[in-house]
Amino acid sequence: MKIAVLKETRQNENRVALTPSVCSQLIKQGFECLVEQGAGYNSNFDDSVYENAACKIVSKEEALTTAQIVIKVNPLSDEEINTIKEGAACISYLYASTHPELVQKLAAKNISAFSMDAIPRISRAQNMDALSSQGNLAGYKAVILGANHLCKIFPLMMTAAGTITPSRVLIYGAGVAGLQAVATAKRLGAIVECTDVRPDTKEQVESLGAKFIQVNTEEVAKVEGGYAKEVSEDYLQKQKEAVDKSLFQADLVIATALVMGKKAPVLITEAQVKKMKLGSVIVDMAVEQGGNCTLSEHDKVITKYGVTIVGKSDFASSLAQNASELFAKNIQNLLIHLATKDGFKWEMEEEITKGTLITHQGKILK
Repeated sequence: MKIAVLKETRQNENRVALTPSVCSQLIKQGFECLVEQGAGYNSNFDDSVYENAACKIVSKEEALTTAQIVIKVNPLSDEEINTIKEGAACISYLYASTHPELVQKLAAKNISAFSMDAIPRISRAQNMDALSSQGNLAGYKAVILGANHLCKIFPLMMTAAGTITPSRVLIYGAGVAGLQAVATAKRLGAIVECTDVRPDTKEQVESLGAKFIQVNTEEVAKVEGGYAKEVSEDYLQKQKEAVDKSLFQADLVIATALVMGKKAPVLITEAQVKKMKLGSVIVDMAVEQGGNCTLSEHDKVITKYGVTIVGKSDFASSLAQNASELFAKNIQNLLIHLATKDGFKWEMEEEITKGTLITHQGKILK
């Protein structure tokens, strides 16, 4: 089967879906790799490196019209959907529940679309889980970016001129990104606190040396696909009360809370921002899904009431080389599970296939 690797067209996207090393492994397994010219350049993979891996460098049109499988990080654009060969397959992020029009266009073109954000959270699919691999990098980068906007250092420092007290970091959400943020902030010497609606994350947070802020309530958040489902307004109010003291003392706040398929929960209001320390920083990692802070603006850094609010959405992309390497391995593991060099297995009731296949044979499956 021919696999096409396209150059990403989304603004500020520097990743590439398959790296030369992964292409080389797929070629050894009998696949053919067509790579759009310049696809890996922003991830530090030149066309010559792909050619050395036995890939064929082609135009976007040739890639789309001849390949049986099209691989991207982000969803196909309208132009790409119009050009792709009817009946082909594509593998990328889709976020199908929030992009119904895209799903309808893929189904209308008879595309079999697999979504990398729909990988089931089961043990045998861990090596395919792109949300986790990219979230891990994003959590690290969020702390580094936050530190860059602070006017003080993270660690305790004792000097002849006096002692510098450590920075205080508060993290909302103890998922993959949140836990990596905890670990990174601790390594840099900060005092770290973390809160999450899932009480079972307390042990993970404390194992990294951070304090877990417990919400005193009998309500327990339900988990779906590794993400917390929506909780009640009463719970959010109790969480707010439990966290306020830490929020108002924090130098840096990292907000990572997401609800699968829905708008991100509002955890930091304008009224709370007004009470935060002058010069403190909020890094809102949920800004693409609406933001955990009401004042966040998509892909902008703003200052309100003396607080810097970072609303960036390209954390993993800013670490494009590592992010591409991990994403490519996730793709490879999924592809080898789904297909052989001769075609897809189409095991429709198999859990990973059923979870990731969004459109097939002109039908929307979920």
